[in-house]
Amino acid sequence: MTKVHERFLKYVTFDTESDPESESCPSTAKQLELGKYLVEEMKAMGMQGVEMDENGYVYGHIKGNAPGPKLAFIAHMDTSPDLSGANIKARIVTNYDGKDIILNESEQIIMSPVEFESLNHYVGQDLIVTDGLTLLGADNKAGIAEILTMAEYLINNPTVKHSDIKIAFTPDEEVGRGANLFNLDKLDADFGYTVDGGELGEVEYENFNAATAKIKIKGSNIHPGSAKGKMKNAILIGMELHGMLPVFDNPAYTEKYEGFNHLNDISGNVEGASMLYIIRDHDLAKFEEKKEMFVQIEKFLNHKYGEGTVKIDLIDSYFNMREKILPHFHLIENAMQAMRNLDIEPLVVPVRGGTDGARLSYMGLPCPNLCTGGHNFHGKFEYIPVQSMERTVDVLLEVINLYVEK
Repeated sequence: MTKVHERFLKYVTFDTESDPESESCPSTAKQLELGKYLVEEMKAMGMQGVEMDENGYVYGHIKGNAPGPKLAFIAHMDTSPDLSGANIKARIVTNYDGKDIILNESEQIIMSPVEFESLNHYVGQDLIVTDGLTLLGADNKAGIAEILTMAEYLINNPTVKHSDIKIAFTPDEEVGRGANLFNLDKLDADFGYTVDGGELGEVEYENFNAATAKIKIKGSNIHPGSAKGKMKNAILIGMELHGMLPVFDNPAYTEKYEGFNHLNDISGNVEGASMLYIIRDHDLAKFEEKKEMFVQIEKFLNHKYGEGTVKIDLIDSYFNMREKILPHFHLIENAMQAMRNLDIEPLVVPVRGGTDGARLSYMGLPCPNLCTGGHNFHGKFEYIPVQSMERTVDVLLEVINLYVEK
């Protein structure tokens, strides 16, 4: 049987970075390469109904040998465009000693437990890290590795009782489109779990309500020597717009259930400028207030500078899955019980982001999120303990056991 970390180290050799500007599905063709590899691996281990559809979604299942609900386990194949996912050079820091980890000596990139306090929990364990030039891809290739290691165990141990197990891997989660073309009929599950969370023990059933504000600003350029009363500087109008938003609704100042407006991109010149904000809040009323603030700012600036100067397109991305999970709270109770049975302390935390599970919950598949064991996703300081991955496999198997009708 393949060890979970060996699977993971193979998967991260595939560059699967998604592209928010692409309109295709998947947004990058290179995601299909990992999908093809997973299909062959799933077939080789004896999984049934394995296929990758025309949009890059991978499906498979394991027929149950005991009564119980049809359970789905889902992860995504793409990595975030926030940092390169190409040529990842992962390595294992064995028996971590609690000191600074030199990720890249020539670039003097160091991961310190002073800055990343979570490292202090893993002294004596084996940590998979990057070379400091790319992200690692634990988000979410660790989830894929854990799900398939669980699946291989069930297939290789036919006396272990379980209901029907459904498995799916999605493209483009990192650009908010992972559930767009998900085929729930093909999956044919009663309930699901995404395996896309952070440190060992995390159980998540609340996430942000999310929207994007795409802003275009039209300026009017003229030689600065004769610009008085004529120039309309799109860059300065953009700065003015940003200054009208609440200062402390900046993600750098928020935590837990606090929402934010995050200026993710800005570009332009005097003649025209573009801005991109992501808007987040767990509370639906506060979320709507944040969006309405952008509407009012647009009206004010157009009144001040002329109609059509500022155009703001507000696009909802996903919503808090909490209301869809509460009627099926056994999903959370069983996940927590599974962890307790393994002497893992459950950590129920709100997702300060979104998951495929949030979208799928609104599509009809109640689908909270479970840990992968990773830390510092989307950046060069991303890492994951081997032991946390192994324990996550145990958690998945215990969740399955708890759903078997005794």
